[in-house]
Amino acid sequence: MNVMKTDVVIIGSGLAGLMTAYYLCEKYNVALVTKTKLAHSNSILAQGGIAAAVAKEDHWKNHFQDTVVAGGYHNEKKATELLVKKGTTLIKKLVEIGVSFDRDEKNEFSLGMEGAHRVRRVLHAGGDATGKVMVESVIANVLSKINVIEDSTAYDLHVENGGCRGVYIKDLNENLCFIEADHVILATGGIGQLYKVTSNCKEATGDGITMAYRAGAAIADMEFIQFHPTLMMVGGNCLGLISEAVRGEGAKLVTEDGNYLMQGKHQLEDLAPRDIVAREIFKIRQKSETVYLDIKNIRNFKERFPSITNMCKHTGVLEKGLISVEPGAHFIMGGIKVNENGETTVKNLYAVGECANTGVHGANRLASNSLLEAVVFAEQLAKTILLARKQRSYDVKLNVKVPSSVLLNLPTIEQIQNVMDRYVGIIRNEKDLKRAITWFNQFKNIYEEQNHLHLSIHEKTICNMLIVGNLIANASLKRNESRGGHYRIDFPKTNDQRWVGFKNVSVNGVLFREKFHEYDDLIEQSLPKVKKELSIS
Repeated sequence: MNVMKTDVVIIGSGLAGLMTAYYLCEKYNVALVTKTKLAHSNSILAQGGIAAAVAKEDHWKNHFQDTVVAGGYHNEKKATELLVKKGTTLIKKLVEIGVSFDRDEKNEFSLGMEGAHRVRRVLHAGGDATGKVMVESVIANVLSKINVIEDSTAYDLHVENGGCRGVYIKDLNENLCFIEADHVILATGGIGQLYKVTSNCKEATGDGITMAYRAGAAIADMEFIQFHPTLMMVGGNCLGLISEAVRGEGAKLVTEDGNYLMQGKHQLEDLAPRDIVAREIFKIRQKSETVYLDIKNIRNFKERFPSITNMCKHTGVLEKGLISVEPGAHFIMGGIKVNENGETTVKNLYAVGECANTGVHGANRLASNSLLEAVVFAEQLAKTILLARKQRSYDVKLNVKVPSSVLLNLPTIEQIQNVMDRYVGIIRNEKDLKRAITWFNQFKNIYEEQNHLHLSIHEKTICNMLIVGNLIANASLKRNESRGGHYRIDFPKTNDQRWVGFKNVSVNGVLFREKFHEYDDLIEQSLPKVKKELSIS
């Protein structure tokens, strides 16, 4: 087995991992491991933009309020305040490193409107190519300063003397390598590939969450999955995401008979929080009826949304002005439990980006807060490592025996997706969740093995998906209420008496409720008023 040493190893090449590398690469030797290619990530697919209170009429408190309302009042107050306060400062930093945000005729930031925002505060670049512009700008700044290891799958973490000391990886030829590091950072993104219809890249199979869980780190809020309302469907296949910014510019959701879907369903109608819109579309789709996004009244659509226009070419939908849409897995609010500095419950192990549960998204992420989270908490994490004392170097004891490969009775990825879609999807209930858990448990002796190093890359991916699926199903069963992205038809209302301020946490296979905040003054005073104004049940 090959062994290499570095100061910092980052697993994942999305915006969160790249920004962390940017902040650390001048002081530390940084290795960045990515499953496929450096530019393959969910971040590069992000269309809408990055939210920040940069307008004169806006304020971080307004952004905070919109964030906790969308989040079902499940947000960590301290971390959420940090998120929205740092936004304006870090937008300036992004401009400094070369991100060219779109501007209006007065050369001021062109701000978009998206769901559950009360004002225009979403900056975008390249029309609807914000993630791509941001990622490419950061890559240009770090590429020559870090060691990039492409086409390599992270397998498991090495924990010794109470701390994480490195990570095992395999290349495309299944060659095993151990990377020893003082600081190990997981930035592996989401879990979208557990579902058939998803906006996520192919690499999003929950690898980082699984590695942290197997290393004994706390995992939290796994029941909260955001299904984006508008994924474009053609011939039963998903072609990609239709940004919420399209509805922000005036597009309307309509049924087959031409009726406005969201009229009377929520005060914000088409710009209601994503979980509400997604469920309304899902109900119609269950009747085998089609829902369309009517874009006929948007001026200069092709100029404002060039990426979507390119995706739609040869389909004829732009000419008709109607795009067939349905909800798909988009973002997980849960993940590896961290504090505001990105520290997990395992020493020297950190997490950042979508795989991390910072608590800023609560039960349902506010639109365009994901790129913001990536840059804000990448800076926080980097500061923590830069201020840390130089760790005493010692030889890591690698006493690893790789078992011989054996024929495993594993399900296919499609079977996992079928179970998640049918039993752990947009609308859930106790009976279905128990069915999912029973199905996952039949493979438990395989995916809970202490040593995964003998697994092929494909087998390892399936095991990771099984672990994550089981974590989601168990957390969903335990939370007997509906909140944000978690909807139980057998418990359709929120239960503030039992669940406000509590989250589901898993450690070493044990799931328990953990208190994380009291009702703070701002939320306590505004909750009845905001619920009444926005018709939130």
